[in-house]
Amino acid sequence: MVRSLLLRGMLVGLFAGLLAFGFARTFGEPQVDRAIAFEEQMSHAAGEVPEPELVSRTTQAGLGLFTGIVVYSAAIGGLFALVFAFVQGRVGSLGPRATAALLALAAFIAVVAVPFLKYPANPPSVGSPETIRARTELYFIMLAFSLAFMLAAVLLARGLWERYGGWQATILACLVFVVLTVIANYALPDINEVPEQFSATLLWQFRLASLGIQAILWTTLGLLFGYVAERAGAGSSRTRPAAALGR
Repeated sequence: MVRSLLLRGMLVGLFAGLLAFGFARTFGEPQVDRAIAFEEQMSHAAGEVPEPELVSRTTQAGLGLFTGIVVYSAAIGGLFALVFAFVQGRVGSLGPRATAALLALAAFIAVVAVPFLKYPANPPSVGSPETIRARTELYFIMLAFSLAFMLAAVLLARGLWERYGGWQATILACLVFVVLTVIANYALPDINEVPEQFSATLLWQFRLASLGIQAILWTTLGLLFGYVAERAGAGSSRTRPAAALGR
């Protein structure tokens, strides 16, 4: 069953990647072009020599973007399927569709939304090359915190379920997740390297497009994977998750 779910997860991820690519090509790439134009304008004003273009902009916005998003989405789809196989049957009597939807929502919050709020995506010309390593490390630290907090919240909700009931246990777990996230947000340093002349509208539109790509990916996984998992008979094994994982 797990092998079947893994294949279906990768296929759903592949389809989600195609949707995300279409969105990125339509709404994201125009913002990248505008950011590159701004960068070239600033370099020209400073008298700097333009760097040689190793990969053409056409390739970057076409084949490069397509390959990157589709491969990433297929990999995420496979990981999503494995996590789904593990949690199915461990979240009460929820069926495959509800389980997939809740799993996708939790993953979107922990993997995308929380790190994005602290360290949002930036277009070209925003950010110093000298700080790219530090910025990357801080982003992954925030991501690790977010995943750890989400796992702690889920375990807390399970522990309080019988004592307080599902609704109250979920609310308490969510509050704990929010508090821990806020503490980590304030504990980690801020990064603000946006040039003063850079368009605030362009920055906002680029970040919305980046968030939209992730939203399309995780929404498709949450809705479509639950459907294909149900058709594959995953719901019939939700009372025997350990046995399913052993196959």
